[in-house]
Amino acid sequence: MSTKLTRLNFPKPGMGIEEGTVARWLKAEGDSVQEGEVLVEMETAKAIQEVQAPVSGTLREILVASGETVPINSTLAMIESDDEPRRPDPPHV
Repeated sequence: MSTKLTRLNFPKPGMGIEEGTVARWLKAEGDSVQEGEVLVEMETAKAIQEVQAPVSGTLREILVASGETVPINSTLAMIESDDEPRRPDPPHV
């Protein structure tokens, strides 16, 4: 089975916001994550934004530490996931 790395990027939170600061990580390197699960809270000039995992897998590497400020679209972490497509659930009979 092969694996792939997916970037966890800081999405643009809204008009006029160009950067954010990592407020806190909710997961640590090596933790399992589920697609849609909140992994990190980013503080901007206007609000706290939760950044969710784009895929399920393992949080392989955190690239931006708590307290660091980065521009939007920056890669915050890398998630390792299986490179196999999901199989659909069998129909219920």
